[in-house]
Amino acid sequence: MTARRIGAGLLALALLGLAGCSSGGDGSDTEESEATSSAGPRRTGNPDPDEDKEDPTDPSGPSESSGPSGSADSPDPGTTRPASRRWRPRPGTRWQWQLDGRVDMSVDVPVYDIDGFENSAKTVAGLHARGRKVICYINAGAWEKFRPDQAAFPKELLGENNGWAGERWLDIRRLDVLRPLMATRIDMCRKKGFDAVEPDLTEGYRNTTGFPLTAAHQLAFNRMLAELAHDRGLAVGLKNDLDQIPELVGDFDFAVNEECAQFGECDRLTPFVKRDKAVFHVEYALTPDAFCRDAKRLGLSSMRKRLDLDSWRKPC
Repeated sequence: MTARRIGAGLLALALLGLAGCSSGGDGSDTEESEATSSAGPRRTGNPDPDEDKEDPTDPSGPSESSGPSGSADSPDPGTTRPASRRWRPRPGTRWQWQLDGRVDMSVDVPVYDIDGFENSAKTVAGLHARGRKVICYINAGAWEKFRPDQAAFPKELLGENNGWAGERWLDIRRLDVLRPLMATRIDMCRKKGFDAVEPDLTEGYRNTTGFPLTAAHQLAFNRMLAELAHDRGLAVGLKNDLDQIPELVGDFDFAVNEECAQFGECDRLTPFVKRDKAVFHVEYALTPDAFCRDAKRLGLSSMRKRLDLDSWRKPC
């Protein structure tokens, strides 16, 4: 399951009773109340930009001496940063995932994951000024009719609806066509100063897409995404796609997972932790007391979120 925005007819919303639960965090994390959630359409934040100050002791992972910042003067696309110099979040790094509403910058965590299209370089710079690393969310596996680049996708690449209004699976076999389209999106992330990319919908081969996709097609597409991000000096996360973790853990810098506890699959994410790479994990239906103990044991960065991914969170 992939959750990004509320869509009509999503039965999972019925599961989202917000039972109260105390945070099991390390004391440096803040537990937000439900009053912090945003209502209505998403809006980009407009904080005052400030100079990005790198902290060599940043608990989110190694810092680089150069690369993406709040400034537009980032390396040109195609400039490859050595793997040892890219940001790589460590296991247990606390995070916030907000794709709906104006970004709440008050959450005291070292990593934010926000929508790449709907947030400006000014927003990213504002988070950097607060000492945060920022991940750029983009949809890689499906076409979205509400994105400004929607007309650039040839109609023959558009498959079945993926369950979200205005979205259709992409024919990921067509790397020749998708590579420049995805490169442009990742260029956007770099130019806005993001530190990393979260490409969504990277397990289309396991779904009814309208195309005869295979595991081999998915591996090639996902590796292409990782290469495009790395070529631009950005870290990149593997979204879900548990079956292919053994093949892809070496290509990606961290993982993002939804509901591994709900489906009893969190152990399958341990290859990332064993390589000292963070696993950013959320549950929607389960309360923290049902998954936090195992999440901590496995080294996951876990929290409960609402399905619309607004600012509200219940961290472990």
